[in-house]
Amino acid sequence: MIVELRSDTFTKPSTGMLSAMAGAETGDDVFSEDPSINKLENMTAELFGMQAALYCPTGTMSNQVAIKVHTQPGDEVICDRSAHVFLYEGGGIAFNSGSQVRLLEGDRGRINAFQVGESINNKNDVHKANTSLVCLENTCNRGGGSCYEINEIAAIRDVCDANDLKLHLDGARLFNALVATGQKATDYGKLFHSISLCLNKGLGCPMGSMLAGTKEFIRRARRVRKVLGGGMRQAGYMAACGIYALENNIDRLALDHDHAKQIAASLNGASYVSKVHPVDTNIIVFDVTAGISAENIAKKFEDANIRVMAIAPTQIRMVTHLDVSAEMVDYVVDFITNSNADKWTR
Repeated sequence: MIVELRSDTFTKPSTGMLSAMAGAETGDDVFSEDPSINKLENMTAELFGMQAALYCPTGTMSNQVAIKVHTQPGDEVICDRSAHVFLYEGGGIAFNSGSQVRLLEGDRGRINAFQVGESINNKNDVHKANTSLVCLENTCNRGGGSCYEINEIAAIRDVCDANDLKLHLDGARLFNALVATGQKATDYGKLFHSISLCLNKGLGCPMGSMLAGTKEFIRRARRVRKVLGGGMRQAGYMAACGIYALENNIDRLALDHDHAKQIAASLNGASYVSKVHPVDTNIIVFDVTAGISAENIAKKFEDANIRVMAIAPTQIRMVTHLDVSAEMVDYVVDFITNSNADKWTR
C-alpha cells in the first residue's frame, strides 16, 4: 500500500467519473459549441450567483487570465507574501500582465482590510505604480489550509470599492473552505469581482479550473485564455469530470478534513516534530525538531510507503484527499505513533 499525501493533485478519476467522461457530449469550445463545457460553466456561475464562467485547463491559467483582465502593464497587485499567484505561478504576474506585486505579511496567508488600505499607492503620485487589484487565496496553501472569515473578506471588498480596486479570489481549494466553515458560495459571488476554482484537487478531476465573473469579464477572459493557448476543442470529456465532481464530491470533503485532523493529532508529541500548525481543512503542516532536516523525515516516511513533501528545510506538508482511505489514515497514524523515531537524525 502506498499512501500519497504530497498533494491532492494526485487524485485519480473514480469509476463514476470515468463513466461520465465516456458518455460526455462534446463539440468545439473555441466556437462555444461544446455542450458539456457550456453546462459546467453555467453550473459554476449559478452556484456562485455570478453572471458567467469560463473553463480553463489549469488553476494557474485561470488566475493569470483574471489578473491580466483586471490590470494594465505597470500596475501593482496586492497579495500575501505566500500567495500561490506570487510564489508558484512562474512569475506570471510580471510575464503575462507586466504588473508588479506588493507583498503583505498576513496571518497564515490571510491579509486584512487594514493592511490592504495601508498598501494602496496614491494614484496622483506618478512615482508609484497604479494599485489596481487585490488577490486573496482561500484556503491558503502555505498557511496550512487556513480559511478566511467572511466578514474580513467583506471589509477588504469595502476598501477595494472605496479605492476603485478589483478583488480576485484564488479559490483553488475554496470548496474545502466552504465545507469547513459553512459559508455560502453565493456570498463569495457577491464579494469578489472574479473567482477561480480548481477541479483537479480535492474534487478529483484529472484537470480543469473554473473562472467566474461578470459577462463582460468572462468575454475578455475568453480572449486572454485563447492568447495564452487555452482555447480547447472537444474538451467536454474533461468538463464532464467537473460536472460529476460538482454533483458528487463537494460534501465528502469533510471526510478529508477529519482524516487530516487524525493525522495531525498523532504528530503531536512525536520526537521529530517541534510544532504542528493548526489544521482547518485537508492540509497538515509541521515543523521538524532542530537538528533534523525535513528532507530526512520525508525519506523516512517514503521508506514506509507514505509520500509527504518537504516544503522548506524544516517544514513538511501532508494533504488528504479522496484517494486517502480510512485504512490508509490508520496506517499513517500507526507509523507515526510506533516508529522508532529516536534514531532519526540529520
